Amino acid sequence: MACMQHPIRIALAACVALVLTGVRDSARAADASTWVEDLRSAVRLIAGSPAADAIRAGIEIKLQPGWHTYWRYPGDSGVPPRFSFAGSDNVAKATVKFPAPHAFTDDAGTILGYKGEVIFPVQVTPKQPGKPVTLRMKIDYAVCEKLCVPVEATTALKLGKNESSEAARIAAADARVPKPLTASQAGLKVSRLSTNGGKPRVLVDLPASSGGDLHIFVEGPSAEWALPIPKPAQGAPPGHAYFAFNLDGLPPGADPMRPVDLTFTIMRGDKAAEIKTHLD
Repeated sequence: MACMQHPIRIALAACVALVLTGVRDSARAADASTWVEDLRSAVRLIAGSPAADAIRAGIEIKLQPGWHTYWRYPGDSGVPPRFSFAGSDNVAKATVKFPAPHAFTDDAGTILGYKGEVIFPVQVTPKQPGKPVTLRMKIDYAVCEKLCVPVEATTALKLGKNESSEAARIAAADARVPKPLTASQAGLKVSRLSTNGGKPRVLVDLPASSGGDLHIFVEGPSAEWALPIPKPAQGAPPGHAYFAFNLDGLPPGADPMRPVDLTFTIMRGDKAAEIKTHLD
């Protein structure tokens, strides 16, 4: 695993990855692969029940108390997980989905990720439906307490045609994946505020929360964008909530004054939605 770094900071312990491998070829016709463990975390593949359009699977990570790992966008610091399914048998595509994250605060700011355990649902499209499928995975992820330790692990699992005892857990994780909505459906509007020569500031207007605490996260058009986490802003009319953030953390050469596509994740209590929109 390369010594990757978010633009704000991440301390990697000597930047030496822990390289973990499952027991030889751990692909087997079972509901789960062998756990691949280190002192701080463990990872395995789990099988879901078969469906008409795809095969369900999951990537399960469990973490020791006090340690966390990251969402696809880590927030103010961190390293998102990276997955490779190269070498899988009869797999045309494997799409990993990310359950809604939790927000944690440390000395570097707010980070987005998971504690305890997390299951990333995987939708597997076979090249030849009805034929056996073996999912082989290489994962790079970081486990962090005060320092972050990068981990590399490989494992594999033969996905069967029978019902799986892990299906309900994968379905529960899938229910926590933000559901796609249009900006209109979500009632979300974005606009630029006057910059007075500084970095452009973006105002987000959305309906006030009535179902628990309201949190929003924003991502740019590519992983190279490291936008700040929007913060609550004053002045919203009744029934609305304002959030704002600076167009900061852009990759080299990106013009903050040009139109850009943004992806917002909105969390209201235990419900989460993903909205793709355009900032003129």
